[in-house]
Amino acid sequence: MRKLVMHDTPQPVPLDVTFETVDGSEGTLGDYTGKVTLVNFWATWCVPCRDEMPALSQLQSDLGGDDFEVVTIASGRNPPPAMEKFFEEIGVDNLPLHRDPTQALAREMGVLGLPITVIVDREGNELGRLQGGADWASEDAKAVVEGVIGG
Repeated sequence: MRKLVMHDTPQPVPLDVTFETVDGSEGTLGDYTGKVTLVNFWATWCVPCRDEMPALSQLQSDLGGDDFEVVTIASGRNPPPAMEKFFEEIGVDNLPLHRDPTQALAREMGVLGLPITVIVDREGNELGRLQGGADWASEDAKAVVEGVIGG
């Protein structure tokens, strides 16, 4: 978690910029207002994403619920069949296959490079972000997330 940068002041997140949900409808980060979210931008071609995704899945299993959710959004050209194959190959079945094919949300969020993981509070403010892969199933990562959920 050394690469995690927490902000001194929470920063607003674009709650109305749409992305494509797993069922093909439109979703927004505003849909998650009321719960802490860990928003992960990834891609099927991203090697660090492949390494990181099982830990994100474990974090969702350990802490996911009414107060917290891991939200995965594939950024750029990621065809749904390739996304499904990616998750199948790494044994992930509890994270959403959302996508941002035009990278509109990624641009608004200042995503430069992948993976990027952003911690968003219940009101839709960015509390911090981590660029690059991380072990989100580690005790340190869980302590950070639990601190935000409880705080």
